[in-house]
Amino acid sequence: MVIVMRPDATRADVEAVAQTVGAAGGEAFVSRGVSRTIIGLVGDVDRFATLDLRGMSGVADVIRVSTPYKLVSRDHHPERSTVRVGGVPIGPRTVTLIAGPCAVETPEQTLAAARMARAAGATLLRGGAYKPRTSPYAFQGLGETGLRILADVRAETGLPVVTEVVDAHDVDLVASYADMLQIGTRNAQNFALLQAVGAAGKPVMLKRGMNATIEEWLMAAEYIAQRGNLDIVLCERGIRTFETATRNTLDISAVPVAQRLSHLPVIVDPSHSGGRRDLVLPLTRAALAVGADGVIIDVHPHPEQALCDGPQALVDRDLEELARVMAQFPPMLGKTAAADALVSA
Repeated sequence: MVIVMRPDATRADVEAVAQTVGAAGGEAFVSRGVSRTIIGLVGDVDRFATLDLRGMSGVADVIRVSTPYKLVSRDHHPERSTVRVGGVPIGPRTVTLIAGPCAVETPEQTLAAARMARAAGATLLRGGAYKPRTSPYAFQGLGETGLRILADVRAETGLPVVTEVVDAHDVDLVASYADMLQIGTRNAQNFALLQAVGAAGKPVMLKRGMNATIEEWLMAAEYIAQRGNLDIVLCERGIRTFETATRNTLDISAVPVAQRLSHLPVIVDPSHSGGRRDLVLPLTRAALAVGADGVIIDVHPHPEQALCDGPQALVDRDLEELARVMAQFPPMLGKTAAADALVSA
């Protein structure tokens, strides 16, 4: 059982709930986030049901759940959620394009990529200032310099920023620049980092671990939610299989499965799953057709010079087709492109 406290709940309200649960022979685990406090209960659930916890001061909701991922499950949250990032919606009624360079290299390259992304219909800018790489000799990102570049490009283009954080010690720094914090596949079960971003007060994009089951992916999201942050977007980015023809194997079935199990939005990364420019658009069409709430795509003005993942970055001729996909697919699916939703709003 989980108790969700109201944003205006006092410390005394929280302590009263914990004491009531303790008196009934249970244990209360309190997790304080930026905007809300969540109390997880361990013990006799039937006994807790007699306590009228819902009527106690400061309590917003009492959730009895059977799944191990209590807060992100649809068991007691049947309607799918919409997460807003700098005012941009990601959810069941819209299709959101997130695009930009895999890695921030220079101000000029990042601004050019952002303009390319916006022209294709992107409403959020992706860009890596910190890059966890398999090889210690590969480009690791510009760090805070890259964050400053992203902030400058946001000011120039109006696109809110999505960027990766790789270390719990850097969460506050990255959150001071970013509109959305991204957790990459290599950190999908870095539980200290998940808890840190959960307490940071910013929306989080959680990529699926390359070897993770869907339940493990949702349990990782639960670590974030358990710190009081339910503004989480799940990202299917391909899993590691025996197949070598693509960089990763895009598990397209994970989209409807995750949407059935969880109320969180689900997007797809066709760039890192396919790993090749010629696969990105076909995988984008497949993702939208199966019901993904958006896609995140690499673009670069000069991919042959890219310091990271140039072979999968889209260029101008590809972006023209991407713009057509973003214009044509959402209406066929009964949705609205996020760019159009923002204009109509």
